[in-house]
Amino acid sequence: MKYEMLRAIAVGAVVVSLSFFATGCSQKSVGSGDSSTMGRHGDGMGAEESLSSTASRNGRDAYSEARTSRQMLPVYFDFDKSNIRSDQKGRVDGNAYFLKTHAGVSIRIEGNCDERGTNEYNMALGERRAMAAKRYLLNKGISEDRLQTVSYGEEKPLLYGHDELSWAQNRRDDFSIID
Repeated sequence: MKYEMLRAIAVGAVVVSLSFFATGCSQKSVGSGDSSTMGRHGDGMGAEESLSSTASRNGRDAYSEARTSRQMLPVYFDFDKSNIRSDQKGRVDGNAYFLKTHAGVSIRIEGNCDERGTNEYNMALGERRAMAAKRYLLNKGISEDRLQTVSYGEEKPLLYGHDELSWAQNRRDDFSIID
């Protein structure tokens, strides 16, 4: 009898805890900060960014996947690599098509890395990734004056986990419309 009562209390506690967790987390909101400002180096805090897929930047719908402008797709990379993977070429081809059909649009290709490796190494790897995408777009006929590159290294992760899923999402190039 005592065992059954303790079991019922334990099950009830788990159910109540899960319901608090589920409803508490779903009601939290994330503020939208100016994503052009950077956090202080070394404090572990970056600029606050909206997690909404309809966040607006410069009057445009900004990001739907990763931090890439809605009309394009990010490109993902293998660990410690900067070459465009064969399964990602269709994404870059789609981005090239968008740029060809929107001649007035310029973009910034943002190279990103996962947290593994030194800051210096990741900044260089992010630059190589951004340059690989730029070369690919140049070979598709996009004018160089419409393409800027920047490396964020490991400074702008999408996911903060320390696992392969998080790292895979952080190894990417984002394509952001700048005008």
